[in-house]
Amino acid sequence: MTKQEIIDKVNELLIEEFEMEAEALQPEASLKQDLEIDSLDFVDIVVLIDREFGFKPKAEELKQVKTLQQFYDYIEQHL
Repeated sequence: MTKQEIIDKVNELLIEEFEMEAEALQPEASLKQDLEIDSLDFVDIVVLIDREFGFKPKAEELKQVKTLQQFYDYIEQHL
């Protein structure tokens, strides 16, 4: 899977599952402040990553992910 395919898939999931606006999904966007993803949303994100990308992220690793770009990079590193 290419980096662009990862970005497209993640953005699609965030738009569909969390009803986010496509314009808000900028690489520098903060997951918590800008996108308003809370701890319960992260539980859903773990399930989505497992389903869509085939691996289960570790909670302690996800805590280090602060921006959308870091989230893309995290997924790319684990594929």
